[in-house]
Amino acid sequence: MADERILSSRTSGDDDAIEVTLRPQRLDEYIGQPRIKDNLGIAIAAARKRGEPLDHVLLYGPPGLGKTTLATVIAHEMGVQARITSGPAIERPGDLAAILTNLEAGDVLFIDEVHRLSRAVEEILYPAMEDFALDLVIGKGPGARSVRLNLPRFTLVGATTRYAMMSPPLRDRFGSVYRLDYYDFEAVSAIVRRSAGVLGVPIEEEGVSEIARRSRGTPRVANRLLRRVRDYAEVMTAGLISGESARAALGRLDIDDKGLDEVDIKILHSIIEKFRGGPVGLGTIAASISEETDTIEDVYEPYLLQLGFLERTPQGRKATRAAYEHLGLAAPSHDTGAGQRSLFGD
Repeated sequence: MADERILSSRTSGDDDAIEVTLRPQRLDEYIGQPRIKDNLGIAIAAARKRGEPLDHVLLYGPPGLGKTTLATVIAHEMGVQARITSGPAIERPGDLAAILTNLEAGDVLFIDEVHRLSRAVEEILYPAMEDFALDLVIGKGPGARSVRLNLPRFTLVGATTRYAMMSPPLRDRFGSVYRLDYYDFEAVSAIVRRSAGVLGVPIEEEGVSEIARRSRGTPRVANRLLRRVRDYAEVMTAGLISGESARAALGRLDIDDKGLDEVDIKILHSIIEKFRGGPVGLGTIAASISEETDTIEDVYEPYLLQLGFLERTPQGRKATRAAYEHLGLAAPSHDTGAGQRSLFGD
């Protein structure tokens, strides 16, 4: 499964506890996303000055970039509680009603995968976001009546990896919308240094660089790789993470110096060797490597596009000259694509 990859940007079972430990509590501790930090800082300061809850906030972008962390930071900055749930967990309108009626004034309600809320649940959420009220229907048939319950003013922070799948009425009810982007090499390096400090792991600067370079611009991946390299270093190098020990540990995990694993490499080889570099349709690529189309599009392709190893064209996906060079292959003479400059340490 894609989510079981060590390079997956989605959370896995052993991530939850450690992420809580490593999660920053304040905006000044949060590394990266400077534009979002600046805008949120102003909005939070203004809301606190007025003594009001923050406007509803929508965060979108690839998984693993810190949407849950930002929600908890907002709650800490506002001095309130964060209540965390997800779209799939709210199956019925009654589930949402139970959550809303247990909120306290000013609380932050974080809904991950907010695009997966059902339409019936959304209908309950609209008046809660706009009017801080809950409309309930009591009884059935001719005797049914509508009752409106007032709710404490709260802040909804929604997170999604599929912004386009959200219904327009729900999107329009968020006062602030922010897109989180992949982190550059310097930001990921800073995250690795901070996490190593929190975990008490001795690490040299070259070790930081080796981990950051392979982290795919994603803090969750960086922290996961740090833990794996820490395990190797504890056994093989008396606990110190040097550049050499980091390279050795990550090499054992089949992660190359660009942060590609065997599935990424398989995708590129398939396009280049089976389909002459493309263009080739996504469904054809998926069939050739026995993966789901959605998995390639959502999990593997975004990073290959970020590196400039793939191009999207009207006819399909193409491998760029940079992809050929990374694999040590000769690019065809008609290929003029030089790829993009990497954000991740090159």
